[in-house]
Amino acid sequence: MGRSGDLPRGVDRYLVKDGNWPDDTGCVVLHVDMDAFYASVELRDRPELRDRPVIVAGGNRGVVLSANYPARRYGVRSAMPTARARLLCPGGLFIPPRFSSYREVSQGVMAIFRDITPLVEPLSLDEAFLDVGGALRRLRRTPAQIGQQIREQVFAAHRVTCSVGVAPTKFLAKLASGMAKPDGMLVVPRSEALDFLHPLPATALWGVGRRTAEQLARIGLDTVADVAAAPLPRLRRALGVAVADQLHALANGRDARAVRPEVREKSIGAEETFEIDQHDRELLRRELLRLAERTTATLRSRRLRGRTVSIKVRYADFRTITRAHTLLVATDVTTEVHRVACQLLDEHVPAGAVRLIGVRVEQLVDHDDAGEQLLLDEPEHGWRDAERAADQARTRFGSAAVRPASLLAAHDPAARRGPSAGDDLPAAGGPPATTGTGGPGRPPGGRRR
Repeated sequence: MGRSGDLPRGVDRYLVKDGNWPDDTGCVVLHVDMDAFYASVELRDRPELRDRPVIVAGGNRGVVLSANYPARRYGVRSAMPTARARLLCPGGLFIPPRFSSYREVSQGVMAIFRDITPLVEPLSLDEAFLDVGGALRRLRRTPAQIGQQIREQVFAAHRVTCSVGVAPTKFLAKLASGMAKPDGMLVVPRSEALDFLHPLPATALWGVGRRTAEQLARIGLDTVADVAAAPLPRLRRALGVAVADQLHALANGRDARAVRPEVREKSIGAEETFEIDQHDRELLRRELLRLAERTTATLRSRRLRGRTVSIKVRYADFRTITRAHTLLVATDVTTEVHRVACQLLDEHVPAGAVRLIGVRVEQLVDHDDAGEQLLLDEPEHGWRDAERAADQARTRFGSAAVRPASLLAAHDPAARRGPSAGDDLPAAGGPPATTGTGGPGRPPGGRRR
């Protein structure tokens, strides 16, 4: 819905100004959204760049991960192709991402949230829902006061800002935080929810993208009030039953979803877009190793394992294929994921110019619930122990402390571009790696597994 400096008429009265805000009774849902998160972390560490357009992005064929507000004035947005961002903002400063720094700040911010309430539902590294209903009496504060406290604590601890939406439902809270940006707070009173919502354009409704907006406009529904007043059978004919029912409920202020702190991830993975289309299968196998490292380090950091390994390959003509294989026992071991990924590449992916490649692990289970596959004559310490030791070394000494020899090639084109849209963030300490002893095909004990 845009920023607080460009709000629809009448909405500005819900903004918190000079310590004053509307009645927040019953507004127990908060949505906290960091402002231009990756770019803000970079500017915190390089304050001399604050007035310049700063864009955190991968290579020319990657995507924009974050842009500060001076860059956004040029039309630069997250998930935009980097090449287009360079055309829109030729004077912008393009910075490669530093994932370990973003994860460190994110963990600190989420810890602040959990000190206030255990009911925290992270949506990504930089945003979360909070249910503060149970914390009101303990903290002796109102929801808006808790929102102010969060903003102050986040800035004091990490020198980055966040925007907060305070409302009776998740939908309204998320809408409010977007309208409060940057560095603001907006309160939607329970008694005025429809007064706040109905003047907004229909695109404010969760799930209304360009195509749905065009369908609504064709039947004369331009505002949220129009959608709320439309007969449900008419909406269903235009949009289908599921979409129509959801939009009609939201437009009438109905959203029964609770804040769920234990939302289980269904999969974890990473993908990369090459600067130059690649035909070299050996290079693709090395890239699969890099992506398997990122993925399994994230699994280990979250104490998860997965049974299904899948790869994604996009060709130069944007034709995309995915292939998957399910293991007998769930794993978090880089070498195992890499072995399966390479097998899928060799056996199921035709040759051609590859633009993008990805690895994903699915069917996740908790580490403590996963079984172990024991082999005869297996050494006492294998790849999993080596990779955990490597995780610890990178956390202490930096992301380059331990790497496989095959990923140290000076002219590897995959080593010089950034992440693609949809990447899951690697674990703290930078891109994960196995130990270099014995190369990627052998565990430290010496024999193949």
